[in-house]
Parts: sequence; structure tokens; C-alpha cells
Amino acid sequence: FWELAEKIVDPLVDLSEKNTSPSIERSVLMRMGFSSIESTAIVEGVLDRGLISKGAGHVVYKAAKLNNLEIREAGEKLVEGELWDTVVEAFQGGAK
Repeated sequence: FWELAEKIVDPLVDLSEKNTSPSIERSVLMRMGFSSIESTAIVEGVLDRGLISKGAGHVVYKAAKLNNLEIREAGEKLVEGELWDTVVEAFQGGAK
């Protein structure tokens, strides 16, 4: 069963990784409570660091968990240019 489920889901995961866009990622962040301006800044940081396939929301979540912060606080720090080194290292520059 699980092998079959994996065969069904794998193409969907591949599709989502290859077909996201900055506007989709901004939309996700806005639904997480960030303003349009904050979302744009975070997505630009995600793009600059080659992490777009990870998802901007995932990047914010990872930053929060790695630094023991609330999601909102982590996002604000990312907007200010903080925490990026930690996140990039966690994702190994987008390769993980």
C-alpha cells in the first residue's frame, strides 16, 4: 500500500517543487499572517538564497523552529535580514 501511495504522491511533490512562483509563495505567507510588504521581502530572500523549491512558508517555519521563536517573530527577523545563515545551512543551500 505505502509503495503504491508513494508512487502516486511523488509526481505531485515533483510538480509542486517545480511549479511554485513568487506570487504563490507571497500568498502562502500572507495566509500565515504576514503583510504584503513582509511577504515580498521574505520571498526575495528565499529566491536570493535558492530556497524557493522549499517554500517560503517552510523557510519561515524552519527559521522559527531552529531559533526557538514564534513563526511571526522568525518572519520579522528574516525581513530584517537575520536568521538566513541558519536557514540556508539547515537546507544546505537548497540542495537538501
